[in-house]
Amino acid sequence: MDPVSQLASAGTFRALKEPLAFLRALELLFAIFAFATCGGYSGGLRLSVDCVNKTESNLSIDIAFAYPFRLHQVTFEVPTCEGKEQEKLALIGDSSSSAEFFVTVAVFAFLYSLAATVVYIFFQNKYRENNRGPLIDFIITVVFSFLWLVGSSAWAKGLSDVKVATDPKEVLSLISACKQSSNKCMAVHSPVMSSLNTSVVFGFLNFILWAGNIWFVFKETGWHSSGQRYLSDPMEKHSSSYNQGRYNQDSYGSGAGYSQQASLGPSSDEFGQQSSGPASFTNPI
Repeated sequence: MDPVSQLASAGTFRALKEPLAFLRALELLFAIFAFATCGGYSGGLRLSVDCVNKTESNLSIDIAFAYPFRLHQVTFEVPTCEGKEQEKLALIGDSSSSAEFFVTVAVFAFLYSLAATVVYIFFQNKYRENNRGPLIDFIITVVFSFLWLVGSSAWAKGLSDVKVATDPKEVLSLISACKQSSNKCMAVHSPVMSSLNTSVVFGFLNFILWAGNIWFVFKETGWHSSGQRYLSDPMEKHSSSYNQGRYNQDSYGSGAGYSQQASLGPSSDEFGQQSSGPASFTNPI
């Protein structure tokens, strides 16, 4: 049997039915969706500038932008409507820091979720052999929960800036020819942001998954086991002391009852005196 088959046969895929491994698998899947919808995005918009002199017009001005959204580097040329001269402009803004941070968190979360799922399935005994594995897993889960919250919030703000900077009305306001009422400027089509909106949703869903998984990872650590032992020891002591007191009370009660019953019966001396009483009245003839 080849090593891959041996490893597959040794793996306990039943671990995926447990919340710990099941949530890790969901985190893996959602991380893929998060960095794919953000890191793989490319879009654009199209404008038209209709000058009074039709030969100077440009009815198809394409402006393309993509991840990592360094919009200030996106340039395009538009007519000035003053001869054949062209005006070179650029979009406003730079959301690369928030977008790259978001994608970086998603990629590393995917890699860790993949590694953790493999450990849960094929090396579960070694994972639970000592407290080091669950403790490291717990710390990393807390850190990634925080990173997902920060990254998703930052990218949500960055996406809002991207939407404003690529709004056709905002771009048209940059064109000097559109400030003249004699020229007609309009947007042919606006950029589609649905996938970027989806990336933000997946970012916060990843935060919820990682934050919810903290409890299940914590249950694997020694901290949870020691806490249970600490709670059970006082209960056991209270139960043993209660049983001991009840036993002493029962023993005392039974002894007292026995003594009381013994005191109710006539003693041997009294019985002898009573039996000898009638004999004293009998005289021999």
